[in-house]
Amino acid sequence: MKFFSLLVFCVVGVGACSGEDPEPAPELALSVEALDFTGAAETKILHVKANAAWTTTVSDAWCSVSPASGEGGGTVKVNVSVEANVSVEANAVTSARHATLTVAVGALSKTVAVTQEKEANPEPEPNPEPVPPPDEPLYIPPDKTGMDNNAVALVAGMSYGWNIGNTLEAYNGTTPSETAWGNPKVTRLLIDSVKAAGFDAIRIPCAWSGYVEDQATYKIRDSWLVRVKEVVDYCVDNGMYAILNIHWDGGWLEENPTYAAQAEVNKKQQALWEQIAVYFRSYDEHLLFAGTNEVHAGYGNPTAENIEVQLSYNQTFVSAVRATGGRNAWRNLVVQAYNTNIDHAAAYFEPPADSVPNRLIMEIHYYDPWDFCGESSTGNFKYLWGAEFSGAGKSSYGQEDYVDAQFGKLKAHFIDRSIPVILGEYGANLRTTSLGADRQRADNRTSRNSYLRYVTAAAKRVGIVTFCWDTGHIGDASMTLFNRNTGAQVYPDAIDAIMSR
Repeated sequence: MKFFSLLVFCVVGVGACSGEDPEPAPELALSVEALDFTGAAETKILHVKANAAWTTTVSDAWCSVSPASGEGGGTVKVNVSVEANVSVEANAVTSARHATLTVAVGALSKTVAVTQEKEANPEPEPNPEPVPPPDEPLYIPPDKTGMDNNAVALVAGMSYGWNIGNTLEAYNGTTPSETAWGNPKVTRLLIDSVKAAGFDAIRIPCAWSGYVEDQATYKIRDSWLVRVKEVVDYCVDNGMYAILNIHWDGGWLEENPTYAAQAEVNKKQQALWEQIAVYFRSYDEHLLFAGTNEVHAGYGNPTAENIEVQLSYNQTFVSAVRATGGRNAWRNLVVQAYNTNIDHAAAYFEPPADSVPNRLIMEIHYYDPWDFCGESSTGNFKYLWGAEFSGAGKSSYGQEDYVDAQFGKLKAHFIDRSIPVILGEYGANLRTTSLGADRQRADNRTSRNSYLRYVTAAAKRVGIVTFCWDTGHIGDASMTLFNRNTGAQVYPDAIDAIMSR
């Protein structure tokens, strides 16, 4: 009996040792062997089926994929995107180009040949001769044509918004210029690309004071009005909403909520908005005006003086626009809380008096937590956000519950009282070089996408329309989503996160 038991043990043991199934051989199938693109910025689909974890590499930077890897076990749709194959320099010659996309499962790999034709170099955008605005009176009778929706209905008709950041508001000291901060001039191609990505509203941060040619009357240069009109037309001709504001502009309005500055700032605020309102008076409800940006005396709690003066700037704006009549008598207008801060909005905001009811929209901005979203100091920023992460790289506040609580304040104080709210700016910097470890950079990108996904969805849940900030610069600590030269999506995964609610 003892011998039999031992024999059975040995047989079973040998079977267990020698009969283990080997690791399955890698299997990989791709839906195509080649992808051909036109010269324009474009995205096509590649289906990847693998039985284990897989990764992709692309030989050239003008071609990108999203997602770049997967866990295996099913078929995954991969977006293959190319930038427009056109030189950004006038009259340069661009030829067809080729790249190789490689998908690998362990030692097994397959390739897709990517070919993109050249695109005819677009004609340079014309610099029109300045056309003076029509010699119109300040006031004309009210005209409600094309202005049917009040603020609540208009905001409800918007889906996703995007900012042309660091461009029309660019101002280097005493010299404003659309390209002063390193971004190229806005083109129709760029706006078309933003529309194609799913955005239907564009906020246009804009400077005006630097383009004043007569300091006594604050007369705006005709050529600047013409240029701003071009950009507005790129948006509204596309069926998009456009929000035009006074933004930064050297700080004359933004940094002076004081009694000492109040009279002069309001005089200038009135003169500029009367001109802007008259020049754009014929546009229908797809064009909105926003009176200020982030008016503040500092980043702490405001004084009673700060609040009183800041609210007066809102009132001057509304009164100046309404005084021009025409469609402006009904235009939906955007007003701001002190420093566009949620807590200050809940504590101090009072809507300006208006000659027409239900045509005002509240604007706030959201970059919390700042040490994740915007902090530029290498020693101070946190690179992780959200419940899925913990540890030293994660901010100590501002996670999901905090987002919900802050947006809940806006719902209670404004939305439930029929004052719609837009999140005029939000976003988070992506750290591409200031993090040394590949794992940290990957986690930061995941965190950035989680942040965009959650904040956008949380805002939508309470009825807030979001406008993500786009710096336009590609590099470390950037909020860029689109290549300003080509219109190509720089980070399709971030755009997907915004659109994923």
